[in-house]
This record gives sequence, structure tokens and C-alpha cells, in this order.
Amino acid sequence: MKPEYLFFWIAVGMYGISACSYIFGIIGKNDKLFVFGLYSALAGFVPHLFSIANRWMETGISPFIMISESISFGIFVSILIFLIFQFTVKKVRPLGVVVMPVAFVLMGWGGTLIKGAATQIAPALQSGWIWVHIIGAATGFGAILVSAGMGMMYLLKEKYSGGIYEKLPELQVLDNLGYRFVAGGFIMYGLMIISGCFWANQVKGSYWNWDPVEVWSLISWLTYGIYLHLRITFGWRGRKLAWYALIALAAMIISYWGIPFAVETFHSGFRIEH
Repeated sequence: MKPEYLFFWIAVGMYGISACSYIFGIIGKNDKLFVFGLYSALAGFVPHLFSIANRWMETGISPFIMISESISFGIFVSILIFLIFQFTVKKVRPLGVVVMPVAFVLMGWGGTLIKGAATQIAPALQSGWIWVHIIGAATGFGAILVSAGMGMMYLLKEKYSGGIYEKLPELQVLDNLGYRFVAGGFIMYGLMIISGCFWANQVKGSYWNWDPVEVWSLISWLTYGIYLHLRITFGWRGRKLAWYALIALAAMIISYWGIPFAVETFHSGFRIEH
């Protein structure tokens, strides 16, 4: 087995252990399992980094061209955001009960899509905008994934008391943290859309082409725009927005990876007619 695949599947395995630790930690109300889950995620993040770096160095091709690479890179950035937040705000230990299962499932799915030969992006499509586009997308996804986790923490603390739930921040703090991550994700996802428009204009001569991924990206971006509008204008708080963040995560996953996989589009391997 090539080193990049070995590192990749080690990362998947560690993310799976982390996901199980968080789930059983919630079920058993065991704080030690959250700590174990956190360090399991860190243990998976290191080989994940090696997997991406090894493929990049061996091929010299940007590590996000194929769907499997896009999934891997997106989860990599998401886990990075999650780890940074967890090691700086220790009171939200159960946060991984949402983040890690999503990361594990998507990485496992991405592993089934891996192809041996890396795909080089066509010369006509090469542009500096691609980096802004991809980083904006990955960072935005990571932010809204964490915000969904905050929503789950809010709902759990509101419903249960004592034990691990007493160690969570106050409901208002969780609500504000979720809002901040949504706002950050909304900005980064907007950056992804804008940079994608400039990129499309360079290669196709038009800023918007109604590509299915473009449409779904706009829908998911507006979904979080509605979240912000409901909070800022209508004063929504708490449980309503917690549920909203969890449900909206599904729309983001569909637009980010589901549509390119199911429909032949410009984003499916970056194909384009010249």
C-alpha cells in the first residue's frame, strides 16, 4: 500500500475511534471519553496531514482536484478548526459528538472514491483564484460544522442537567459561539462564491453560468444568510437557531460534495468545454 493511502486510512480509523468516543461519552456521560476522543482526533489529524502532503509532493498536483481529494482537504481544514477551538476553549469538550462522526463518515466515503492516478487541472483552468475558492469553501464548511456542534451542545444542555452538562458554558455563551461560527462561515463561503465568479470569468468569459454546484452553493450561502437575518433582525435566539444550524448543515454537505458527485458539472473533475 502506498504511504499516502496508509496515512489516509490510519486517519479514517482514528477519526472513527474519536467519533465513537464522543458518542459513548454522551451516552455514558463520561468526560474522560471526550478527552480520549479529542486526542484520537489529534492522532488522526497528523497522518491525515502526511497523506495530503505525500500525495502533493509525489504528484506536484494541488490536493483538491478530484472529489475524494476535495473531501479529504475539506475535512482536514474542518478538523484543524475543531482542534484549535477545543484546545483553546476546554469547556466545550462534547463538541466532537457532531464534528467527528461527520468527519469520519465523509472521510470513509471519500476513501471509496480514491483513484490511483492524480488528475492535473487543465492549463486553461489554472488560476490563482482556485486557492481562494478552495480555502474559502473548506474554511467555511469547517466553521458551520462547528456551529452545528454548538447547536447540539445548546440543545443537550437545555434538556439535561448535572454531570457533564454542568461543565458546558451557559446557554447564552453557546448561542453566541454558534452565531460567531455561522457568521465566519458565511463570510468565508461568500469569499468562495465571489472568487469562483472571478475564476469562471477567466476561463469561460462569464461570472455566473448556473452550474448546479453554483446554484446549490448560492442556496446554502443564503441559508446561512437567513440564519443571520433571523438573529439580527427578528431577534431569534437559542433553541430555534440551534435546530436551524443542525438542519442547515445537511444543505451545505449536499452543495459541497453531493452535487458534484451526482451530476456532471464544471466542478466534476473541473471539466469544461473549450
